[in-house]
Amino acid sequence: MRTSCLFIDDIKDKGRGVFTTKKIAAGTIIEVAPVIVMTKADRFYLDKTLLHDYIFDWGKDNALCCMALGYLPIYNHSYKSNCEYFMNFEDNTIFVKTVRKIEEGEELTINYNGDWDNDKKVWFDAI
Repeated sequence: MRTSCLFIDDIKDKGRGVFTTKKIAAGTIIEVAPVIVMTKADRFYLDKTLLHDYIFDWGKDNALCCMALGYLPIYNHSYKSNCEYFMNFEDNTIFVKTVRKIEEGEELTINYNGDWDNDKKVWFDAI
């Protein structure tokens, strides 16, 4: 499930991102993305590919990993994101919810650390 107002567009010097064609209220679930669950052994091989950038730790003890489908791999990172994501281990989904009102045309972002306002350096900033 994905809100119909979302779309993917190119961002100069950044790649692609997720945007909206209309305003979205705070607290709105904008996407429920299915995931493909894999083992840590699979992760060893995935980490040697471009897919490394799109893999999430998975399960209550992070014993697994997953590849999210839908638009989820396209959301860009922000330390003060306007959306957050939640993992549903029982349904094998990740849902994205707005943390504040989103304006028409605004890029939707998530914090790759999990918490929308977590300022811990992510892997590509820690290099």
